Amino acid sequence: MEVMNKILSESDAKNKRLEFPARSLSAFPMPDGQNSVQFVAFDMQEHQWRLKVSIRNEGRYPKPWLKGEWHDYVHQKGLKKGDKVILTMDEEENGERIYRIRAEKKHFGFWYSIDDQQ
Repeated sequence: MEVMNKILSESDAKNKRLEFPARSLSAFPMPDGQNSVQFVAFDMQEHQWRLKVSIRNEGRYPKPWLKGEWHDYVHQKGLKKGDKVILTMDEEENGERIYRIRAEKKHFGFWYSIDDQQ
């Protein structure tokens, strides 16, 4: 299932966190009383990225963001404003969730995977 499909903003690409869509929070069961959950996402080359989804404790809506090794991922993939990140999740029969992350760039009107070029 696709958890997130987001075109990066300037702050997503430059800062150490990605503004995360609130509608995607259901893919990350957060323990009661906690405002964050850590997970591992595999890229197309099976490299593991340790990421963390956090929400704020105050305010009318959760305003989630993605942190952890996000900045390292951006740097290694050479991501910039306008590039796209897709996060998917598959649930195994035993209940384990497997997350995958993919980055894409647009070239002549078509999106292509950055991992295919590395």
